Amino acid sequence: MAVPKRRVSKTRAAKRRTHYKIELVRPIKDKDGNWKLPHRVNPVTGEYNTKE
Repeated sequence: MAVPKRRVSKTRAAKRRTHYKIELVRPIKDKDGNWKLPHRVNPVTGEYNTKE
């Protein structure tokens, strides 16, 4: 039977038990009605945060 050589730390054990998953980036509707990804330049108008 396999026996662990060292005790697994509380942090390491908790990391293995987590159920947090990476969320998908969801597109948002810009003020002009076009869809774009957040924190990126609008592909249609070329604006970022209302600036050219």
